[in-house]
Amino acid sequence: MKTRKLGKHLEVSALGLGCMGMSHAYGPAHDKKEMTELLHKAVDMGVTFFDTAELYGPFVNEELVGEALKPLRAKVVIATKFGIKMENGQQLADSRPEKIRASVDGSLKRLQTDFIDLYYQHRVDPQVPIEDVAGTIKDLIKEGKIKHFGMSEAGVKTIRRAHAVQPVTAVQSEYSLWWRRPEEELIAALEELGIGLVTYSPLGRGFLTGKIDAATKFDKNDFRNIIPRFTGEARKANMALVELLKGIADKKHATPAQIALAWLLAQKPWIVPIPGTTKLSRLEENVGAAALELGAADIKEINDAAEKIEIQGARYPEALEKRTGL
Repeated sequence: MKTRKLGKHLEVSALGLGCMGMSHAYGPAHDKKEMTELLHKAVDMGVTFFDTAELYGPFVNEELVGEALKPLRAKVVIATKFGIKMENGQQLADSRPEKIRASVDGSLKRLQTDFIDLYYQHRVDPQVPIEDVAGTIKDLIKEGKIKHFGMSEAGVKTIRRAHAVQPVTAVQSEYSLWWRRPEEELIAALEELGIGLVTYSPLGRGFLTGKIDAATKFDKNDFRNIIPRFTGEARKANMALVELLKGIADKKHATPAQIALAWLLAQKPWIVPIPGTTKLSRLEENVGAAALELGAADIKEINDAAEKIEIQGARYPEALEKRTGL
């Protein structure tokens, strides 16, 4: 697989693998042995970039990723996150310097590694000045515990303030054909600052694959059950975007998912999507997108058609959307 550069120095595979769904948010945790085999297969296919977080589980996803990738550590780039704690069933921001230090030590232990390649602030903590967060990360980089600083779902002003204290290597944000808010100001700012963009949910939490429709039933623990964009009515309306992808895919002898990923890869050479999956067939399909070339005419056709489609439903429930900086 081709590689891409995040920031000035972090080289990763053009497509990474989001590991959250293996143990968090989309129903029961999957079989550890099967997920370990999937992670190994991903490395065999050229994937070098793996994304997890202490929140996922909490903690068990890091343990899975750490144990599975330990024998392959020299070949891979591991990203994890700090800054959200669970308290009485609620997710709360906490990026106090002492909490960051406790988090990094916990993550290092669970990931069975001496350093974390890319360490993201999972969500901005409005109670802690971002300069204090960036300063703590700067110290941890000097100590060798972290290689690169990342931010997730942060606003442009906050990114600039953090970057002035400790250069930010990558910003993680949701970005796909059905969530294009980063195009308003984030992408231009990242290009100016030389920061990479890691895109999560590049397949619209599975919707852009074409395998979900208005009648699809999710597991009771699947968090898509509480997302406005996944109500039956919204799914029915949003199928127009899937039909667009299917039409392009048929002409390209590809799948809707591959078109959605190839569209992202074509936006900027420093954008790296991290689609998640628990199935080998989906992993193979996603990896295939890295070799799919979309020309300027293809991109224009997709954009022109997508502009006429109004996506229905918010991407998060209101309480969760408030935590984001976009």
